[in-house]
Amino acid sequence: MLKNKRVIVGVCGGIAAYKVCELVHKLKYAGAEVSVVMTKNACEFVTPLTFQTLSGRPVYTGMWKLLTKEEAVVEHVDLAKNCDLMIIAPATANVIGKLASGIADDLLTTVVLGAHTAAPVYICPAMNTNMWENAIVQDNVKKLKKFGFKFIGPASGKLACGDSGIGRLEKIEEIFLQVMKEK
Repeated sequence: MLKNKRVIVGVCGGIAAYKVCELVHKLKYAGAEVSVVMTKNACEFVTPLTFQTLSGRPVYTGMWKLLTKEEAVVEHVDLAKNCDLMIIAPATANVIGKLASGIADDLLTTVVLGAHTAAPVYICPAMNTNMWENAIVQDNVKKLKKFGFKFIGPASGKLACGDSGIGRLEKIEEIFLQVMKEK
């Protein structure tokens, strides 16, 4: 199903970012061409080099990079146009809020807003239970669902902070299986 599909994996700054390495690996070996876009905060949890090694492709970490004449494209537009599927994992409350408000102030949010009208976007939330259950976050999720964004998770269980409850990133295998069903 993913053979020769162009998949963008957006990685946000949450502890669950390390789990997304496995997702990138699975997508690549399913035949997808995987490009990773990381927020600045995501780079604090996992290095771009890790995702570059797993995907076999450049990793995008910011909007403000000078390009050579051969590379010169409007990067966020080019990524969005050439995307068959997008997955944001882990999706933080911050990025969910930005998207629900139409805020595109970094490469990831800019690419998502550009890609959403042409390709399915899966949002895989991961955050503390109190954050997930916050009425503002829930309102943002409802708003994004209304606009056609697809959500996978979050799951319940032990969280990185030691709490138990809903908010952990859905199992990578489940995320992978859900996106494999995409036509």
